[in-house]
Amino acid sequence: MDIRPLTETYAVSPQIMPEDAAAIRAAGYTTVICNRPDMEIPPELHADRMREAVEAAGMTFVENPLSHGNLTLDIVELQGRAIADSAGPVLAYCASGNRSSVLWALSQAGRMPTDELIGLPARFGYQLGGLRAQIEALAAAKG
Repeated sequence: MDIRPLTETYAVSPQIMPEDAAAIRAAGYTTVICNRPDMEIPPELHADRMREAVEAAGMTFVENPLSHGNLTLDIVELQGRAIADSAGPVLAYCASGNRSSVLWALSQAGRMPTDELIGLPARFGYQLGGLRAQIEALAAAKG
């Protein structure tokens, strides 16, 4: 398990395993968001199995898969609602953490400066500079 905290309340991770759920809870996370579609992974890591493990550990599980070509405002807004509705820190995972970083940055547009939304993930190698125009457009639409 490789948790990469972008902020005090939101972290990303490459694929987690069902047996990681207790350690994720022990680390203080209250919500786990799956940003990885089932079609990418073996059945033992599908969202229904992960949901079972996460909920058994006492956390909330949100399924919000992002694949190539399905980035929509609905997916961005679902990520933002899951973060806002969480009772505590959120851990989002996908294959590498990049998609979870993208959805976080887009969902937080207008709530934080664009430079931070790009810079915080960059500390872990996630290059979101190409999203600057989209982040700023979302911020302007909210504001």
